[in-house]
Amino acid sequence: MGQLGQSKDTVKRELLLEGLDCANCALKIENGVKKIQGVSDCSVNFVNKTLSFEADKDQNEEIVSAATKLVNKLEPHIEVSIKMKGGSGQMRAKEQAGHKHASDGHAGHSHGSGGHEGHSHDSDGHEGHSHDVGKEKIRIMLIRLAVGAVVAGVGMLGSFSGWLELTIFLVAYLLIGGDIVLQAVKNILRGQVFDEYFLMSVATIGAFAIQQYPEGVAVMLFYQVGELFQSIAINRSRKSISALLDIRPDYANLKTGNDTKRVSPEEVNIGDHIVVKPGEKIPLDGVVIEGSSAVDTSALTGESMPREVEVKSEVLGGFINKNGVITVEVTKLFGESTVSKILELVENASSKKAPTEKFISKFARYYTPVVVIVALLLAVVPPLVLSGATFSDWIYRALVFLVISCPCALVVSIPLGFFGGIGAASKTGILVKGSNYLEALNNVKYVVFDKTGTLTKGAFKVTSINPAAELSEDELLEYAAFAELHSTHPIAESIKVAYGKEIKEDQLDGYNEISGHGIQVNVQGKEVLAGNIKLMNKYGIEAPNESGTVIHVAIEKKYAGFIIISDEIKDDSAKAVRSLKELGIKKIVMLTGDAKAVGDSVGKQLGIDEVHAELLPQHKVEEIEKLMQSKSPKEKIIFVGDGINDTPVLARADVGIAMGGLGSDAAIEAADIVIMTDEPSKISTAIRIAKRTRRIVWQNIIFALSVKAVFLILGAFGIATMWEAVFSDVGVTMIAVLNAMRVLNVSKS
Repeated sequence: MGQLGQSKDTVKRELLLEGLDCANCALKIENGVKKIQGVSDCSVNFVNKTLSFEADKDQNEEIVSAATKLVNKLEPHIEVSIKMKGGSGQMRAKEQAGHKHASDGHAGHSHGSGGHEGHSHDSDGHEGHSHDVGKEKIRIMLIRLAVGAVVAGVGMLGSFSGWLELTIFLVAYLLIGGDIVLQAVKNILRGQVFDEYFLMSVATIGAFAIQQYPEGVAVMLFYQVGELFQSIAINRSRKSISALLDIRPDYANLKTGNDTKRVSPEEVNIGDHIVVKPGEKIPLDGVVIEGSSAVDTSALTGESMPREVEVKSEVLGGFINKNGVITVEVTKLFGESTVSKILELVENASSKKAPTEKFISKFARYYTPVVVIVALLLAVVPPLVLSGATFSDWIYRALVFLVISCPCALVVSIPLGFFGGIGAASKTGILVKGSNYLEALNNVKYVVFDKTGTLTKGAFKVTSINPAAELSEDELLEYAAFAELHSTHPIAESIKVAYGKEIKEDQLDGYNEISGHGIQVNVQGKEVLAGNIKLMNKYGIEAPNESGTVIHVAIEKKYAGFIIISDEIKDDSAKAVRSLKELGIKKIVMLTGDAKAVGDSVGKQLGIDEVHAELLPQHKVEEIEKLMQSKSPKEKIIFVGDGINDTPVLARADVGIAMGGLGSDAAIEAADIVIMTDEPSKISTAIRIAKRTRRIVWQNIIFALSVKAVFLILGAFGIATMWEAVFSDVGVTMIAVLNAMRVLNVSKS
């Protein structure tokens, strides 16, 4: 699961589509490129303007060239370039055929108007260029609209008639909407009929045909102004989303001898030393070799509390250095670093579309042609069958019907809604690898946890010291620590940590490790046995049979007491279970390879419904299979693991969630969702974000369809005019886009 499976004979390619500001065009491009021979897994990400596909290795360059040509044919104003890994720059694939689009000023349509307030940045190096071109487009567009409006005003206020009236309004119309008509004609010649250009052109030219000149011009003017605002709203939304993911470091201070040189993070190699000053982003993963500081990890983990780092501390690219100067030895190239992987994951998230998105894409494909046919029938049938009905009246109604039919509000706002949900989740330290997984979270009814490293810290700690009558707790711990001096087992380490004092080796003698039992050693001349119950039984020493991880100690063959070692439960595990139950999860299950007594104890403390212990990885898969058979088809199962030994189970569950920790590669690869903070309570946060996202997406669907349905009926009965029709298209889209932006406002819970 997790990332798209790539066969050995294919390579993943990404093209940047600069100027892609229309979701309908994104659909056309996606459907067109899918048909190219040798292409698989094609997807257009409308939010970050990227076309990604897998191409046959041996035809790679030909396919990229064919895809570029196809995009230029379908949407000539789009500038295509090859997206380089890491997003540091693009290779130009095709110099746009004479920036005609910039001069024809078609900034109004959601297509090339992307320049407003900062053309969403793709870290592509042309940000400034795009910004200037966009501003210029808007300036030209506004001049055209203003001049067109003045000419139309003269036509309306003056008492002109006949050819002179038609000429004045025609000049105004061509100034305001000539580019729309031109684009419609080009598209029809390419065999693409049912799009926004066509609908607007037919409706307004139709208004001229029935001598409603002022209305034809005014509707085109309103439409262009509306498109301008809609385009700004879309780009603001894109900007808000990309700001959430603004964790890419811009440069690295590479240390060469006594000097430092500012270079791109891609130029730094493993083993190089980089200097990070206060306020700078740490550009690459590495280990601190000099200095100490507090670092802000919130961009990666969602946690606002600064973390202290010193020599030997691991740091990740994307952290922000707060107060001290540190020198870091680089351990991973930029392309392999955590920040690069996170950016790639989140950028590619929209390629895995949610069922709702797929439904709307299909809906839009059939909906527009159906409405055009209905409009045609509306124009022709009533005048033929109803007495007193005139063609001009019914043609006008049909034109109104056409303008209303555009499905833009749905096609634009739904991908933005889902991507906003993914962005909001990433801001709280939750990486969702696709909107399909975000949507699946809505139907989760079973949550299955691994124990060690997920609900518990995966670190052993002495939790109870129980000496026999004549010893103190400190003395028992001291004997156990001396006995465990040479052992590197995590249990031995936990005893030494609990003792916390220096152990002098010269006080030990005759060290003997008894495999599977424990240790026999002389401490200050006394024979000490430290190990499990089997060691005590081997020497005929009577000891209580305690559950869990227990170290029994005997001195001179006489029982001296026992120490209990436990894997600590994470601070927020109980909160995680509680909040999942509040969200209506039917059953919470824990699977562990640990002893039954330990599993049952943790399950009881946390209030888990069902515990299965002493399981191997394949047994965990079997338990998931049993749950799969008992649930209804719509219900989903989450499995939460630490992503390293749980890969088979993560893949088998409907949604695999990994406790990614900081930079656990296996976790990031294996799961569908990665929790960067290792906090199980973030699962309920993810579910809440998913529910909120779905709620907003469905608000948009219901709102857009309801408004359109009302206006289609009003239009058919002759009550709605062109003005209402344009509102129901452009206005509804703007409202839906602004509503989709609300997804981003998620509190960090």
